Amino acid sequence: MRTQVVIVGGGPSGLLLGQLLHRKGIDAVVLERKTRDYVLGRIRAGILEQGFVSLLREAGAAERMEREAFIHDGTIISYDDAQFGIDFKKHTGTSVVLYGQTEVTRDLYDARAAVGAKTVFEAADVAIHGADTDAPYVTYVKDGREERIDCDFVAGCDGFHGVSRQTIPESVRTDYEKVYPFGWLGILSETPPVNDELIYANSTRGFALCSMRNANLSRYYIQCSLSDHVEDWSDQAFWDELRRRIPAEAADRLVTGPSIEKSIAPLRSFVTEPMRWGRLFLCGDAAHIVPPTGAKGLNTAASDVHYLYHGLLQWYEEKDAEGIDRYSEKALARIWKAERFSWWMTSLLHRFPDQDPFDLKMQRAELEFLRDSDAAQAALAQNYVGLPY
Repeated sequence: MRTQVVIVGGGPSGLLLGQLLHRKGIDAVVLERKTRDYVLGRIRAGILEQGFVSLLREAGAAERMEREAFIHDGTIISYDDAQFGIDFKKHTGTSVVLYGQTEVTRDLYDARAAVGAKTVFEAADVAIHGADTDAPYVTYVKDGREERIDCDFVAGCDGFHGVSRQTIPESVRTDYEKVYPFGWLGILSETPPVNDELIYANSTRGFALCSMRNANLSRYYIQCSLSDHVEDWSDQAFWDELRRRIPAEAADRLVTGPSIEKSIAPLRSFVTEPMRWGRLFLCGDAAHIVPPTGAKGLNTAASDVHYLYHGLLQWYEEKDAEGIDRYSEKALARIWKAERFSWWMTSLLHRFPDQDPFDLKMQRAELEFLRDSDAAQAALAQNYVGLPY
């Protein structure tokens, strides 16, 4: 088989890139290691920057989002029992869109199926060959038989543990990583959200986040020890701890119920450079990870897709390599800003095991400066809604 672009990974970034390319007449095959149902069973974040929303519209996959998504014009920051708002509309003139990553992925799968674009599920043992040549190809095993796809380019959208990054020799790439000394225990519950806007809480007991998926589906998180296991936390223990960490008025109106999903996620910051090797390009989690505090994980993947999509368009429509040659440079310039914001939000809102009294005073002073400074709130809002591409 031959195609123009092989996309390794059938998550939202790979699907978005494939759909954008298809609408421009560029043929792309998506290889996904798992089944469609497995991919759609993964619970992930759901805050979309305007840049991502625009890409979904361009991809022809925004109709249900436009109908069902929530628009958030701001967010709440709390510490102890005090709280203040950050007005995105006031500071940036725009908002963020709350629409679950699972729903984004479902819409992109449906859009891809509607146009008959090729997606191979349960593609095992994917290997990328000749990426540093003008004739790359990808092999995989399907139903016990090895298949080969020759192509012009390979887009590695297969996540942190995928094959794409590992294909780039260690002598060529440099990895930067910070592992945080805590995790997030999250639950999903069929309960109304405690607040119309997200609440980010800094508490003496640790961080908490109140989020939602829709009017009767809530997503809550609390900071926990890396040594904790999901089995250590009953639903009741989670709700009791969440109440202790959020403002009293929110705790009083919190509606609780059985969890329908519960998990613990470790936090890390990670970037690999470069994001291109020959004709292989890394996108999303294959190249970088952010802690979820700043809601940037899915959105940084979208910015990668933006740069790669336009670079490939430039190549196929104008025979100009400038876009793909500068892909890594452009993508990383924005990625590091998103990494900084996510690191800053994480540092501001969590309790670290090695914090001394001076560190805690500095954290408190930073929160109070953010509360009182219009300029500081504007900087947070600009980063949260998404820096320009």
